[in-house]
Amino acid sequence: MSSRKDPEIPDKHPDVSRRGFIRGVGIGSAALGTIALENEAQAGQTPATGLIGPGAVPITLTVNSQTHRLNVEPRATLLEALRDQLDLTGAKASCDRGTCGSCTVLLAGKPVYACSVLAIEAQGKPIQTIESVPANDPLIAAMVRNDGTQCGFCAPGMVLAAKAFLAHHPNPDEAQVAAAMGGNLCRCGAYVPIRKAIVDASHRAKGGHNA
Repeated sequence: MSSRKDPEIPDKHPDVSRRGFIRGVGIGSAALGTIALENEAQAGQTPATGLIGPGAVPITLTVNSQTHRLNVEPRATLLEALRDQLDLTGAKASCDRGTCGSCTVLLAGKPVYACSVLAIEAQGKPIQTIESVPANDPLIAAMVRNDGTQCGFCAPGMVLAAKAFLAHHPNPDEAQVAAAMGGNLCRCGAYVPIRKAIVDASHRAKGGHNA
């Protein structure tokens, strides 16, 4: 069916466009919804949707094998909870849109962007940050040995992403490392030494050495 208007059929409401009508309906519905929620809040009732917030709510996070009870807004990210409430600042706040990987932490052993995970969603899962990795960890030693740290801003996320990768791929080559680490960006461009460091760490873990 053609979407063109029949020129012989006049507009009943020529001053109201389709776009304006939809926009008006949306605004009106939002206003009614807001009034309903405000009335429920004043009456001490829980909204019919079962949603919580917008105020802070209690949550429990297990970070580096320690239990922490926090009060956070439901919109707060895991990165905000770690940095602002637990003072664990190894995970860096940079792009804030799940692109650079500087906020990478391990959630139940899997690397995730902490800026893209809600703190409330991380409950019940073990969280590991760079603060739990000892300074003499073989991967950190390999990063230093191969000059893979540069300014160091991306290093915490790189190390945790690499540890998760090596846990499942203990004998990678540099091409496999490059593909696996594609979600972590280095502002210094030190990708080659970082990849060499990861391969180096994997060889030394088996008692060998990097040529």
